[in-house]
Amino acid sequence: MQQIILKDLGFKAYKETWEYQTELLDTAVKAKFDNRQNNIDNPPKHHFLFVEHPHVYTLGKSGDISNLLLNEKQLEEKGITFFKINRGGDITYHGPGQIVGYPILDLEYFFTDIHKYLRFLEEVMILTLAEYGIIGTRSEGETGVWLDVGTPFARKICALGVRSSRWITMHGFALNVNTNLGYFDHIIPCGIKGKAVTSMQVELGKEIPIEEVKEKIKKHFCQLFEAEFIPS
Repeated sequence: MQQIILKDLGFKAYKETWEYQTELLDTAVKAKFDNRQNNIDNPPKHHFLFVEHPHVYTLGKSGDISNLLLNEKQLEEKGITFFKINRGGDITYHGPGQIVGYPILDLEYFFTDIHKYLRFLEEVMILTLAEYGIIGTRSEGETGVWLDVGTPFARKICALGVRSSRWITMHGFALNVNTNLGYFDHIIPCGIKGKAVTSMQVELGKEIPIEEVKEKIKKHFCQLFEAEFIPS
């Protein structure tokens, strides 16, 4: 069973968190390279970061800037930051009331399949939502977790975007719990026109305790990935 160092960063700016993720990734990649060079089998340090960001839009490397519907001045007026980043996927929003998770895992100790990794992250969310009576599903050809797929009311509740280097992952998922969905009005989320977004709060008609949801995410993540979390 793999051990994963769990760290809850609380409320932290996107840029600082991205830099911290990159530092963890670079350290893991270097350690892996050194181990191979010296023919040593040191187990890697896997990490899992929980964080809540101030208002921010991030655009993935294959994303289209036209999916951001605000100019620089409007972003500044609304107190929203914007970053072009190195994950897959298009544009998304992070903000208060949203649980963001960044697993930094060496997949060679789990399975070397990025598509399977994405499906496992989706499954963690689907199982977590099911505990609240929310039926989350996948939408063919679109990553993330959706409700009422195949109907005019299809809406996204969780976004995913990852990258990997030498099978070590970074970036991850963003689950809308008590998120202010108004901020999605200023983008075309994930570059998919005509698809709505939702949150657990909207679906259930009440505010949901963030820490409670995190506990359920942790439980399902450990079960699926056959891992255990250890405190940092």
